[in-house]
Amino acid sequence: MKAAPFVYHAPDTLAAVLDLMARLDNARPLAGGQSLMPMMNFRVATPDHLIDLGRVAGLAGIEVVGDRLRVGAMTTQRMLEKSALVREACPLLAEAIDHVGHQQTRNRGTLGGSLCHLDPGAELPVAAMALGAELIVVSARGTRVLAFADFPMGYLTTALEADEILTRVDLPIAGPREGWAFIEFNRRPADFAIVSVAVRLSLDDDGQVENISITVGGVRPTPLKLAEVEGLLTGQMPDAAIIARAAAVIAGLDCEGDDLYPPDYRRDLCETLTRRALTRAVERAKGRGHG
Repeated sequence: MKAAPFVYHAPDTLAAVLDLMARLDNARPLAGGQSLMPMMNFRVATPDHLIDLGRVAGLAGIEVVGDRLRVGAMTTQRMLEKSALVREACPLLAEAIDHVGHQQTRNRGTLGGSLCHLDPGAELPVAAMALGAELIVVSARGTRVLAFADFPMGYLTTALEADEILTRVDLPIAGPREGWAFIEFNRRPADFAIVSVAVRLSLDDDGQVENISITVGGVRPTPLKLAEVEGLLTGQMPDAAIIARAAAVIAGLDCEGDDLYPPDYRRDLCETLTRRALTRAVERAKGRGHG
C-alpha cells in the first residue's frame, strides 16, 4: 500500500514548526520516520500534513548541565550509541540503546521519535520511565515540562496536545554508588522486545538499597513501574534472597498477552528478567562504590 495523500512541509525554524502545528488540522511532526512512515504506508496513520523537523537547528545534541544530561529530541539513536558522554553520564540509556533495532534504523531513528511513538515493545520508553526522565514540550502557546511517568496515556498514545512537539529530554546523571541494568528477551536480535526490564538503583554507605526504580515493558500497552517490588527492596541489603523474594512478587502481576506470547509466558519472562536485572544492577553499584 501507499500512504494516503498529504501535504509535506519542511520548515527551518522552530517558530515556523509551531506556527504550522497551531494552524493546520491533522498535522503530524516527522522526526526519523522509522515508525511513522510504515504506519502511513499501511494507512494506520493518515495525517493531512507532515511537518519535517529535520531542517530545524537546535533540536539535536547531547550535553551535561548541572546534574542532568540534556538530549535534544531529534538526537539520533546512533548519536546516543556512539556518545562517550552518554555511556559515562547515563549508562542505563546507553545499555538500552544497544538493544534498539539495526544500525540502519538507528541512523535515522531519534530519541524523541521513539518516546512519542510509544510502542509497547520499544526499549527507550522503558528506560526513560526507569530514569525518571523529564520532557520539554513546546507549542505556540508556550513551554511545559512533563514527567515521563505522566506521558503515556495508552497504546501508542501520549499526553502531547495536537499542537505540541517534544524538543528535549532531561535525564539524571548516574551517581558513584549507582547500578543499572537493561535486559530484554526477543525472538531475534534487533526485534522489538517481548519483555524488557530496566533497573536503576543506588546503595547507601552501608550497602543497603537507598533508591530504586524498576520498569518493565511488553506486559502492558505502556511501560509499567513495579512499585511494589521497589518498596520491598528499599532499605534492604540486596542479597540473593531478597532479590528472589522481590522477583517472586511478579507472579501476581496482571499481564496482557496475545496468541503467540500469552500473559503467563510474559509474566514468567518478567520475573526471570527482573531477577537478572536486579542482580546485575547491584553488582555494578557495588563496583562503582569501590571504584
